[in-house]
This record gives sequence, structure tokens and C-alpha cells, in this order.
Amino acid sequence: MALIRDLADYEKLAHEVVGDEGMLAAHLFGDRPAAHVLIGVVDGEVAGFALYFTSYSTFLTRPGIYLEDLFVRPDRRGSGLGKALLAKLAAICVERGYGRLEWSVLDWNEPAIKFYEAMGARPMDGWTVNRVTGEALVALAAREN
Repeated sequence: MALIRDLADYEKLAHEVVGDEGMLAAHLFGDRPAAHVLIGVVDGEVAGFALYFTSYSTFLTRPGIYLEDLFVRPDRRGSGLGKALLAKLAAICVERGYGRLEWSVLDWNEPAIKFYEAMGARPMDGWTVNRVTGEALVALAAREN
């Protein structure tokens, strides 16, 4: 949770962090994990993480990995940890026969965009992320029948 809070601070979204350690533990390590996490350690200290889950491509007819968050603490950037975390995710994709690894990045986060491009990522022009949450999610669910 400390890394998630650090990420939220970096992204200027600390006000959106409403979860807690218990919720995170249940979703990562409970009976039905909703996501997985790689923890990055540098010089014996936790320095970053990659939180991801399985996605699916109907066009490829294969699973993939959606990287929800990749974060390396500012004092550990340049250590190679971010590259190592992305490479591990790519290796998981390859060993499992998955079709792709994808994620979103904030438009203003130029250092991250450059980092991702250097790692071989390409932006998906013409696509817009959509989200339904909170009261709108409840209202949409009420339309089920």
C-alpha cells in the first residue's frame, strides 16, 4: 500500500486512493486473486512494483497481460528496476503463449512515455480509455434486466 500511495502522490491522484491493506491482500492473495504483483527490490529494499492482471484479445484469441501500475520510487529510478519488471512481464507473456502486454500512461508523464518507447512500446493511436465507476456504475448495473 505504501508503494501505491507513493504512485498516487506522483500522479497527483492521492485523493483517489480509498483502499487499504486488507482489501489489497484479499485481492492479491485471497481465494480468487483479481490481480498479481511483482515486487522490485534494489539493495535489499523494496523499490517498486508492477501490478497486473490477465486480459483477453478476441482478435488474437489469446490472453494477455494488462499492466495496471508500474512504479519505481524516484530515488531508485535509473537502477534498471523498471526495465527488469517490464522484461519479467514480457517473459510471463511469452512462456504462457499470451498475445500481448499493454497498459495506459498519463499523457503528461513524458518521462514514462519515453521510457516505454525505449522498451519497444508504441502508443495506440485512435483509442480512448473509457471508465464507469461510482454512482454511474451502480446505475448501469441497475439496467441489467
